[in-house]
Amino acid sequence: MFSKILIANRGEIALRVLRACKELGIPAVAVHSTADAEAMHVRLAEESVCIGPPAARESYLNIPQILAACEITGADAVHPGYGFLSENARFAEILAAHKITFIGPTAEHIRIMGDKIEAKRTAKRLGIPVVPGSEGITSDAHAQKAAGEIGFPVLVKAAAGGGGRGMKVAYTPEVLLEAIATARAEAKAAFGDDTVYLEKYLDKPRHIEIQVLGDGKGYAVHLGERDCSLQRRHQKVWEEAPSPAIDEKARKKIATTVAKAMGDLGYSGAGTIEFLYQDGEFYFIEMNTRLQVEHPVTEAITGVDLVKEQIRVAAGLGISFRQEDVKLKGHAIECRINAEDPRTFAPSPGRITYYHPPGGLGVRVDSGVYQGYKIPPYYDSLIGKLIIHAPTRQECLARLRRALDEFVVDGISSTVPLFRSLVDNVDIAHGDYDIHWLEKHLAGE
Repeated sequence: MFSKILIANRGEIALRVLRACKELGIPAVAVHSTADAEAMHVRLAEESVCIGPPAARESYLNIPQILAACEITGADAVHPGYGFLSENARFAEILAAHKITFIGPTAEHIRIMGDKIEAKRTAKRLGIPVVPGSEGITSDAHAQKAAGEIGFPVLVKAAAGGGGRGMKVAYTPEVLLEAIATARAEAKAAFGDDTVYLEKYLDKPRHIEIQVLGDGKGYAVHLGERDCSLQRRHQKVWEEAPSPAIDEKARKKIATTVAKAMGDLGYSGAGTIEFLYQDGEFYFIEMNTRLQVEHPVTEAITGVDLVKEQIRVAAGLGISFRQEDVKLKGHAIECRINAEDPRTFAPSPGRITYYHPPGGLGVRVDSGVYQGYKIPPYYDSLIGKLIIHAPTRQECLARLRRALDEFVVDGISSTVPLFRSLVDNVDIAHGDYDIHWLEKHLAGE
């Protein structure tokens, strides 16, 4: 096992990893920007190192500073959490060159899955169903030919994209070239790469993802699916497991396919295969080669600590269980509580004057904030994640309603009122929603 792990992240995920390290008896190092000097993960870690000023590019994305922190503290492994450097293949390579273990997949797999076109090609080769689409668009004629073969409407997507950037829908041939030009410009500005490709646009899909763990030696397991269809501007807001739209037969078929594919790939650590699901069919869209924000709902229904498993695999100890040991129990829902106005979604940084998280059976709050903590304006607005687990989905919704009534965050605006309204919505109660539902609901449609 590792002698010391450096946590190259901040906020709730840094605290989540720190807790796993403490339970495993592994000393941990917290890094932080000057803006995060009073963060909870910094206060609770055995050691902490300031790695730069508030701007992420000068601190949490500053590879030389993180490497120096490893050398100063003697850390022999780095857990990247999610975001920041978690899917940076070059970071993994630099750590390896300095004989420091990256707790995650190989740089090769990060690179393959980070390129949407190559990821789709790899998924198809591994037997994973994919959305009908094209390779990278090379010319206007190529685009028109590919769109004609796929059938309108088509979705123009950035190969290096994410978070909805570099993504446009073309409903007719007349607007195709304009959509491509706009997507290229957005992709170039956001990612420095204007490569785009086309996919069949599905009008009412669910967003379903399969959680996997690979040992890097040809064996992988799945931990069921999560439904992440409640989104705003392609950002997930509410996640649940299992999906209310998937039956046991469909679940077993797609999850078994994915686990076999990841074993064949030789994948190491935690990963998530994401699909659009419509009319009983799954269509691969991307793979995230890291821990997901919504991983706690999977932990709730399986009892598996995903962070500990990541650490075990990276240390060469393998996965602590077999596929036949995985049993899905009950239902779990996660709400992302953000420091945002619940109506306009404008960020609301500032000092928390009163903080009371809910508790009780089946209630988990993953958060790095506390009363008196000042949420900085430099990073994402996540206050914390409210995770509810209960024997059935209806009991889970009832418990969620009760927990939201207990959740108090004063001094700033939060999205708690949004979730209070969602939990009482008839469509949500029936599990009848798709990836477009929330934006239509917020628009009053």
